[in-house]
Amino acid sequence: MRICVIGGANADITATTFKPFKPNDSNPGTIRLVPGGVARNIAHNLALLGDQVVFLTLFGGDTFGYFTADSCRRVKIDITLSDAAPVGTRSCFLSINNADGELVGGVSDMLAADGITPEWLASKLPKIENIDAYVADTNIPIESLTYLIDHVDAPLYVDAVSSAKAPRIIEAMRQSEKKQIHALKCNWMENELLAEIKGVGRRYVSLGAEGTDVVEGEKRYHFDALPCETVNTTGAGDAMMAGIIHAGPEATIEQAVEVGLRCAKITCECPDNVNNQLKQLYDAMV
Repeated sequence: MRICVIGGANADITATTFKPFKPNDSNPGTIRLVPGGVARNIAHNLALLGDQVVFLTLFGGDTFGYFTADSCRRVKIDITLSDAAPVGTRSCFLSINNADGELVGGVSDMLAADGITPEWLASKLPKIENIDAYVADTNIPIESLTYLIDHVDAPLYVDAVSSAKAPRIIEAMRQSEKKQIHALKCNWMENELLAEIKGVGRRYVSLGAEGTDVVEGEKRYHFDALPCETVNTTGAGDAMMAGIIHAGPEATIEQAVEVGLRCAKITCECPDNVNNQLKQLYDAMV
């Protein structure tokens, strides 16, 4: 498929402790710098799965931004329509993981994504042809998400990103004329905030080790997580979203979740937020 992904791209600084994390203390562990951002991670995973990916973003206007842009070029993500934010504007995420790979907490500095305005999108989208699906994360402004809901001509998938940013979907849908999105992906905390939202064709709710719930119409379906030796959970949700999208807009719930859960498992068993062996490992599982 040919997919347009719109949203945040940043450098991820991931710290993982050797032993259970102790608040208010220095914790021995490892620190890694990798390219990240929900939309960028989704785009990266889709490219690894073999999809043609056009990525619209504003990279940070600093060394981290150059680093992140280069990571996209290396996996053949098309960033020719993306731009760099003004010099000094950051796009960075710092996460602290427990020894078991579970996220303890994080800090997001995503000012660069504020530049993804409706006007900026209006100057970019007409230049893109033959798109089978669009994907947006909530790092972009509310007005920009509204613009996408009302103006894209292929199924739109939206990732809630975080509890802090998930409410942007509610306001974007309120402002929208169409008030319809093809699919939404969120975790259980974000889902509580979005429980009453209308106009979502299919809602995928990640429950971590407990699996995934899917809501379509008045029906709810549950799927258990695949057995997994977790190394790092950061990026697993992005991989699941990529798998759901890769399955295609016409996929059944079962087909989409099957691909999504396989991608999430492969990513959890890798120290980075994207497993560059995704295609080989996924093919081996099928």
